[in-house]
Amino acid sequence: MAQSSRTPRAVTASAPGRITLSLRVGPRAADGYHPVASVFQAVGLTDYVTVKPADDWSVHYDGPFATDRLPADETDLAMRAARLLAGRFARVRRPCRIEVEKNIPAEAGLGSGPADAAATLVACAQLWGLELSRAELHGLASELGADVPFALAGGTALGTSRGDRLTTLLCRGAYTWVLVLSDARLPTPSVYRRLDDLRESRRIRDPEAAPDLLQALASGDAAHLAAELVNDLDLPARRMAPLVTDVHRAGLEAGALGSVLTGSGPTVALLARDAAHALELSVMLSATPDVTAVLRTTGPRPGARVMRR
Repeated sequence: MAQSSRTPRAVTASAPGRITLSLRVGPRAADGYHPVASVFQAVGLTDYVTVKPADDWSVHYDGPFATDRLPADETDLAMRAARLLAGRFARVRRPCRIEVEKNIPAEAGLGSGPADAAATLVACAQLWGLELSRAELHGLASELGADVPFALAGGTALGTSRGDRLTTLLCRGAYTWVLVLSDARLPTPSVYRRLDDLRESRRIRDPEAAPDLLQALASGDAAHLAAELVNDLDLPARRMAPLVTDVHRAGLEAGALGSVLTGSGPTVALLARDAAHALELSVMLSATPDVTAVLRTTGPRPGARVMRR
């Protein structure tokens, strides 16, 4: 790792949101965590993080999905990323102002917070002249949470252990997605607890990604991929928020190739044939009761990167 002497006035980085194509959850371990086998795909919903030298630490949100529920204090994941990087290198003791343009909905199972953390890491490394390797950035990302390394890497990948051990997957072609959002409240810990309750009398095997899913991605066949979309958290999410079932049904009745709950929800991702089909689905699904937004996007997309200096 080297450090350059010139300090830019501001650095902007981008990072993608993500959807979960497959989430297999193993039995709860003694530490309370569940081993997972997750297949993630980075999509075109993108947050932009600008960091600037400042007299004190601060984080500020704007953009279409900025809300007053975002913490904007020391608990904020973007702030934690900046403070982690500054604390790790003794020569970096300069506070910064973090400005986030929020285009990824928060609390929606789309990796919003991890994207901001990943973008903040690469932007602050540039701002402070830290020439970090991707491996060094990955190590820092892993300290911030299991989903941050994927936001850094992007593309399509298999995440194992807690989801942070990534293996890049061969993925041919591009996929068009319709994301259906709602105000259903599905906190991740609560969804996992409900999953444990539903499995109480069953023996659960260690999770692994289905070979057919990996073959579908390698083939670039959207219809094949649609048949392999799966999420073990879907049933507990449906029990906690019946709207999830309504969205799945409405999407399939409208002609989606397939549907999958992304992360712990409440967002449902629908796979479309192409952009025209996605627009058609969006119009039809916008009339679904209690749906708050319908977004169209594509994947896979690259991970966090510096945009401009």
